[in-house]
This record gives sequence, C-alpha cells and structure tokens, in this order.
Amino acid sequence: MQGGGGQGWGGPPPRPPVPGGGQGWGQQRPPGPPPMQRTEVMPQGRPQQYRPTEARPPQRRPGPPPRRPRRPRWGRRIAIVLVALLVLAIAGGVWVEVSLSRTAALPADGTTSSSGTNWLIVGSDSRQKLTPEEKERYATGDEVSQLTDTIMILHTGSGPTTLVSIPRDSLLNIPGHGVAKVNSAYGKGGGPDGGGPELLVRTIEAATGLHIDHYAEIGFLGIVKVVDAVGGVELDVPESIKDPKAALDIKKGVQTLDGPTALGYVRTRATASSDFGRVERQRALLSALLDKVTSPATLLNPFRIVPLASQLTSAITVNSGDHVWNLAQLGLAMRGISSGISTTVPVADGEVHWDKKRASALFDALAKDQEPPKTALGP
Repeated sequence: MQGGGGQGWGGPPPRPPVPGGGQGWGQQRPPGPPPMQRTEVMPQGRPQQYRPTEARPPQRRPGPPPRRPRRPRWGRRIAIVLVALLVLAIAGGVWVEVSLSRTAALPADGTTSSSGTNWLIVGSDSRQKLTPEEKERYATGDEVSQLTDTIMILHTGSGPTTLVSIPRDSLLNIPGHGVAKVNSAYGKGGGPDGGGPELLVRTIEAATGLHIDHYAEIGFLGIVKVVDAVGGVELDVPESIKDPKAALDIKKGVQTLDGPTALGYVRTRATASSDFGRVERQRALLSALLDKVTSPATLLNPFRIVPLASQLTSAITVNSGDHVWNLAQLGLAMRGISSGISTTVPVADGEVHWDKKRASALFDALAKDQEPPKTALGP
C-alpha cells in the first residue's frame, strides 16, 4: 500500500551502496568519527582577550631616568662672596681699630653737659711733617705754627643732624691765655692747660656750652690721602676758582675732585665770600667725602676698602676713648646732613666776633637736643 511518496509495507528494498565511495540518490553516508574541535588553553594570569596568534612587542627593561643638566649653584657662590667680604670687612675693621692714632683730647674734668651727641671735627694746618716737595706741590708756604684750619661741631640726636662751622678767626676766650683767635688754641703751649687738642676742646665747650663727646682730627694731607683712596669725590662747584696760593685752578660745574684739588678747594680764600665761602666748601667736601666712604660701592669693593683702611690710620686722629665703630657712626651721621642743617656760627662784626644773641639761641637749642630756630642760623 502506497501513499504520499512514502514507503509502505511490502515496498522495494533499499538500494545497495554504489562502489567507489559515491552516493547515489537516496544513499546515506555511513556514520564516522565526529570532527575534531580546537580548544585554546589560556595561560594563567592572562586576561581573557589574550590571543596567542597575535605578535607581542618585545619587552624592554626600564633603564635609569635621563640625567638633568646641573644648574650653576649661584646661591652658594653668592653666599661665599658675601662671607668673604664680611670677613674682609671685619679684618679691616680690626686692623684700623688697632692702628688708629689716638690722643687725649677730651678733658677729664669737663663741667659742661648737654643732650644728644657732639663731635668736634678739626682740620690741622700743621706743615711740620711735610717734605719740601710736598710743600711746593700744595703751595703750603713756610708756616711753622700748629693751627686748626677747620673747626666744626656735628650734633646728632632726636632732632635733625646739625653741622656748625666755627670761623677760625673767631675771637674767643682761650682758658689760661685770654682772648685770641680760636685756631691758635691748638698750638698754644705752657699754662695750666698745656695746649693741643684738649685746650681747643675746653675753648669750644666754654664758648658754646656744649659737651664734646668725640674728637676727630684730619691731618693736612689726610684729605689728599682719603680722597684718592676712594677714587675722588664728586662735587657741584658753584664757581670757577684760580688761586696759586692754594695750588688750585678749578672750573664751575659737577666734577670729580682728586686729592690735591680737594685740598686746594677747602683751603682757598680767593672768592668774594672769603672765609664764609671757605667754611661752606669745607662742609660740602666733608659731607661728600664721608658719604663716599660709607657707600656700598666703597665698603663692598676690596680695591677701595683696603687702601682706604690703610690711609685712615695715618690721616685721622681720634680721642683716646674713641673706636672704629665711632668713626662709622660719624660717617653715617654725616650722610644725614643732606636732610639736616648745615650752618655757620652767626657773626656780628666781620668774621671775628659772634652775634651773642643768635649764637646763644643756636647752641642753647643744640644743648637741649632741639632744632635751632632759623633766626639763629648763620650764613
């Protein structure tokens, strides 16, 4: 019985397989072994996306980091230079302290007292130690007496720094010698006071009522030595001056004065203002000189500070109780003159007699460490 193309009971037998491995219509392939399956074994510790067929880049061991170029140690170098300069400054200060010329200038039995601090600054006019060549070069003449060519009082305290010039021809009472020009007190001998710087200090204290605390004396050639040691001093010269008696020929204007020119500039009287102009020039030069001495350009320059220290010991004489730090205080105080008061004792008659009322007002104010009234200031 057949139906629907199927094979029923009693139908034809199945065809035998065709020789040669072929398969005819309706022929079935004998069952064989199952196909082989490829399995991938994942290495331990590897991530699942690892594929063994992919090429791995060669692994290189990390080397040392690249060395940075060494920067110059400027901080250390600057520190070394500063330390060297500090050591040099200390050594120079100690040498100046030991080598300073000293004299007993302040009276041990002084009776005056005043506020603030007062310096007596003196420029000696003595030619006794000059050689014939130096006398000719600086046109000093043959003066043999010991005179003080410059006399100034520097007052410092709570008020403005004040620098007062005392004209050398001022007629004052010199203890033990009567009335005479103040510049002669230094050279007077004999008598109870013996002359010298101590008698000059006594004369100034008696005339002003001020107590002198410190003393500084600059020798005749001291200005030459110190000015040259700092490389000259710059000044604004107000007028041209030609004076053969002071070996001076200088033009008007801002210029740098060397030692010999500076000496002639403070000595000359060949101007219309005579001695008043002279003391003004002395104050201007002294202020500019000490300003240059205490400037960083000098103190930090071994080629300046070494010769300066050498010249200071032979150029300056201080009181027996003064020290190198007192000189440093003097230099710093002189720097304040530009904003302070610079004046001359007021005079009433020429250049020899003081105006007693105005001079008294000037020194009374300084004794109380107060600013002097403008009416008490001289030229």
